[in-house]
Amino acid sequence: MSERLQPVRGTQDLLPAAMRRHRAVVEAARAVSLRFGYEEIATPIFEFTEVFARPIGETTDIVMKEMYSFTDKGGDEVTLRPENTAGVVRAVMSNGLTQSLPLRFFYQGPMFRYERPQKGRFRQFHQIGIELVGVKEPAGDVETIALGAEVLTALGVLKRVELQLNTLGDQASRQTYRGALVKYFTQHAHKLSEESRKRLERNPLRILDSKDERDMALHADAPHFDQFLTPDSRDFFARVRAGLDALGISYKINPRLVRGLDYYTHTAFEFVTTELGAQGAVLAGGRYDGLMGVMGGPETAGVGWAGGIERLALMIDEPPSGPRAIALVPIGEEGEKRALVLARELRRAGFAVDLAYSGNLQKRMRRADKIKARAAVIIGEDELKRGIATIRDLDSGTQTEAPLPALKDRLSAFKT
Repeated sequence: MSERLQPVRGTQDLLPAAMRRHRAVVEAARAVSLRFGYEEIATPIFEFTEVFARPIGETTDIVMKEMYSFTDKGGDEVTLRPENTAGVVRAVMSNGLTQSLPLRFFYQGPMFRYERPQKGRFRQFHQIGIELVGVKEPAGDVETIALGAEVLTALGVLKRVELQLNTLGDQASRQTYRGALVKYFTQHAHKLSEESRKRLERNPLRILDSKDERDMALHADAPHFDQFLTPDSRDFFARVRAGLDALGISYKINPRLVRGLDYYTHTAFEFVTTELGAQGAVLAGGRYDGLMGVMGGPETAGVGWAGGIERLALMIDEPPSGPRAIALVPIGEEGEKRALVLARELRRAGFAVDLAYSGNLQKRMRRADKIKARAAVIIGEDELKRGIATIRDLDSGTQTEAPLPALKDRLSAFKT
């Protein structure tokens, strides 16, 4: 097969078994989000490049290395979305929704980043996520984290993850801390990795997120954020922790948990597992009060999270494949015609129906076994003359007859 007929590196086909897992994650997240009052939103898969480049930062790794950007036929610079928070905030601004705060949104869909593929990381990947826009109080952080915990509970994985929590403080705290980090790492610049030396100039907080051994050796003696928090920042974080404590949501303070972008403030959090190797964060988020202002809108509070569907799908039990089918087995031209009508009637009655379109009785019965059908309904010339159908229980092998008008009722025992 031609190499061009293979999936592009970093993408994958979601075949039925994988799609069942994917759908289970989305449906669980959607159901929980609705109970919290979050309505589903869908934004375009691509936006004007400025929507992402401006808030994320022209010099960040995402913008410089990972975004799929191109000039379309109309000459516009557009980008496949690398994340969805900026798109949701843009939608709030574009549709004049800042007059209707607070807003609660749930989303799900594909994102795109040019990264090195590995287990749980793809170049086209899928996320679930929520955004709470217009709530500046710590209770908003507690709500979003609690919602995430409920989604993980619904998926049966909460006990296999650890909630890691940190505060990035307010802008004043952050600026002071940034200066302390630059001073510290500048003294040790010759020991940093090449990538972190670049980050030292444009995004020093990201050095704390580096997994390079050279950088990690310097982390231990680096200044801690909590040394630079303002009283208001300390109080905000204390109220977030108190809310989580009241809900019985356990967490671990991780002072190295950061968000490198300047519009992030206060709470940062990740639900992390040890089951997926290097890609341990399955759901992560934080507060981004500065984002809408960076994008040219009014200063508006925001907090939210995104979860990796592929990563969560690897952790959940195999979902059932759905109801077992009733196999219709017509024989002869008249049987074929009657089977079309019967298939429609049974499907409208809620049955899963498989109707093969060729082959003799033996071949069609083999297909019924292959698809693990629950029962086979045989409609031949003799059956049609007598106005009945032959029903074969494919689990027990027993066979009965039923009048065609009563077929739906007689098959109700096989609706599994």
